[in-house]
Amino acid sequence: MQLVRLGEPGSERPYVRADDGTTYGLSGLTADVDGGFLATGGLARVAAALAAGELPAEDVTGLRVGSPIAQPGKVVCIGMNYRRHAEETGATPPTEPVVFMKAPDVVVGPGDDVLIPRKSVSTDWEVELGVVIGTTARYLDSVEEALDHVAGYVVSNDVSERAFQFSAGQWDKGKSCENFNPLGPALVPAAQVPDPQDLGLRLWVNGEKKQDSSTKDMIFSVAEIIHHLSQVMVLRPGDLINTGTPEGVALGQPDPKPYLRDGDVIELEIDGLGRQRQTARQA
Repeated sequence: MQLVRLGEPGSERPYVRADDGTTYGLSGLTADVDGGFLATGGLARVAAALAAGELPAEDVTGLRVGSPIAQPGKVVCIGMNYRRHAEETGATPPTEPVVFMKAPDVVVGPGDDVLIPRKSVSTDWEVELGVVIGTTARYLDSVEEALDHVAGYVVSNDVSERAFQFSAGQWDKGKSCENFNPLGPALVPAAQVPDPQDLGLRLWVNGEKKQDSSTKDMIFSVAEIIHHLSQVMVLRPGDLINTGTPEGVALGQPDPKPYLRDGDVIELEIDGLGRQRQTARQA
């Protein structure tokens, strides 16, 4: 099963899509797919209701696809987490996870426009595996227990404005612009992803493939990231972790770098998690 949220921004309703493609309404079980829902066994309740035939099938034709989770409490991102991405940008591979934050309100639907900020000269794409926390992770004792705290996985586009990112100040300035985190189309429960370190991820701009890699190339695994973060912050249900991007971003390409321009179409996908499509528009 896959959890989706459909409807206009701010008015999304929760649904579950069964393996045969039928979409069922979840309004009788929960008002939204949020931290409270995940923390109280929401995914298990949905699976049980779906198996028992207790959910109403609904026609969702024409409905906008929103982010599959409600606005998270926080968005934690990991930089330089793919070996070949570090190589293409000339960076030394980190010896511990590089952590930065993204404003939670930049999370939007997988088909919503990417807004190029005013005065931007270097808006970039980044396909990433997104991890949604299901239960509180605080001072975990071991890496081995980390994945027990994952609710599910999503496709995430960690859009970045490189001039803002690397100017004086913090990376966050280039990461928290409006609409800078398309997410979805669906939240896939962790139980349906046997190995998060064996997922192919790809991205195209205007039909040209730019990124084509695997989570096998991660420097720090999903479990290692969660364990590390739990030592420096509390990860709460509904929080989103963007786990880094592979090689192929505009930043790593020869001059003139092909940063996004008004009208460009970005498409991205991860094995088993779905596909996104956005159009870049001037803000």
